[in-house]
Amino acid sequence: MEIGLLIAGLVLGAGAGVGGFYAVNKSKENGGKNKADELVRKAKHEASEIVLNAKKEASEIGDKAQREEDEHRKEWKRTENRLVERETLLDKKLDQLDKRSEALRKQEGEIEELKDEVRAIRTKAQEKLEKIAGLSKASAKEKLMAMTERDIKDDLAELVIKEQKAYNDHVDETAEAILLTAMERMSSEVTADRTITALKLPDDDMKGRIIGKEGRNIQALQHATGVDVLVDDTPGMVVLSSFDPIRRQVARYALERLMKDGRINPSSIEDAVAKAEREIEKEVVRAGEDAAREVGVIGIPSEILHLLGELKFRTSYGQNVLLHSIEMAHIAGMIAEEIGADVNVTKTATLLHDIGKAVTHKIEGKHADIGAELTKKFGMKDEIVHAIAAHHEDIEPTTPEAVIVKIVDAISAARPGARNISAENFAERMKALENVATSFPGIDKAYAISAGREIRVIVEPKQIDDLSALKLARDIADKIEATMQYPGVIKVNVIRETRAIEYAK
Repeated sequence: MEIGLLIAGLVLGAGAGVGGFYAVNKSKENGGKNKADELVRKAKHEASEIVLNAKKEASEIGDKAQREEDEHRKEWKRTENRLVERETLLDKKLDQLDKRSEALRKQEGEIEELKDEVRAIRTKAQEKLEKIAGLSKASAKEKLMAMTERDIKDDLAELVIKEQKAYNDHVDETAEAILLTAMERMSSEVTADRTITALKLPDDDMKGRIIGKEGRNIQALQHATGVDVLVDDTPGMVVLSSFDPIRRQVARYALERLMKDGRINPSSIEDAVAKAEREIEKEVVRAGEDAAREVGVIGIPSEILHLLGELKFRTSYGQNVLLHSIEMAHIAGMIAEEIGADVNVTKTATLLHDIGKAVTHKIEGKHADIGAELTKKFGMKDEIVHAIAAHHEDIEPTTPEAVIVKIVDAISAARPGARNISAENFAERMKALENVATSFPGIDKAYAISAGREIRVIVEPKQIDDLSALKLARDIADKIEATMQYPGVIKVNVIRETRAIEYAK
């Protein structure tokens, strides 16, 4: 029974708990629903306010855009009106120009008619004058010129000769003093050494060694140096032939070393050539630096100094080009000091004037043009470049320094014994010089004297007068310049002599 009461109590307690739990949940459900309704109402109110604000802002933006569009429309209208006004103004101006052009064309026609009338009047007047005078216009002009020339010819010739003599006396005296002073202060060897291109063989056995078995040694030497080696042309001699003086000198040094050592084979030839090239390279650099130091110029680029050093192995008519350039630079510096020219520019240009000869076998063209291009390429001064380009008068020298370079080049080349010219070539040049002079009419005799530095021309006095003699001298000089090649300057001396001979009986 107690158990039954206990079970009944448990059932009642459980029912009460379930009922209480349900009551609590119901109460919570009602409270949440109320709160949710409140949140919905609040959200609707806020959304309504946001929509109202957005509509307000959209309305304001639309009004602003409308105002801006109205402003743009007004501005476009004003611009359109201005363009219309300009177009109207341009149309008016074009009409005015058309009217003015038409008026000008009309005036041009009237002017042409007046010109034709003036020409007709002049023609009639000239015809009347020619009829009255009995001479045509050309004949009258010719007679007037002949009369004028006859009246003033003698006076003009005397005046020209007088002024020329006074000018030449002054110029010659000043130039002679400057040149003599410079030349007396400069002392150097008259004849320079030639570059050696032939080597003497110690014995015939050495010739066989140089040639080698089946010619392999001589072929190896020619291949390594780029020089033709001739062993059969001259007895007891080996001749080296090449347009490149540096290669020729390398071959010479290498062959001298090989003959001294006695062991000649392709391997030893390659070693000897390599050593000779290094030796020549050092000698070239040293020669260029020594030349610049001796003359006293600085700031020459190393590439130019290297080319200058190569001139040590270059000759011109038997005259060593580097020694020729050094001698010229000393004389040029003295002359520049005397006349107030730029000494440094003059010395530098003179020292480098023949720099193009170092590469004439590689680059086509005249050595003066090549030298000018090289010095310009390596940043030398324009005055130096111009003096180098003008030293053979390929272009007109326009600076005192350029004139000095041209003069001292002629002085150095013209010194007795400076250049070796064969007797045959010398005789041919003398004959050609006389032939140029005698090619002009009115020449009696012509003699080339002073080793070809002067051509003396004797004219027929009946055919050539004093004024014509002056012109003849200039014409002969121009023809010599155009047709002949020569070192230095050639003086053209035209002589007109009138002799009166009578006999007393």
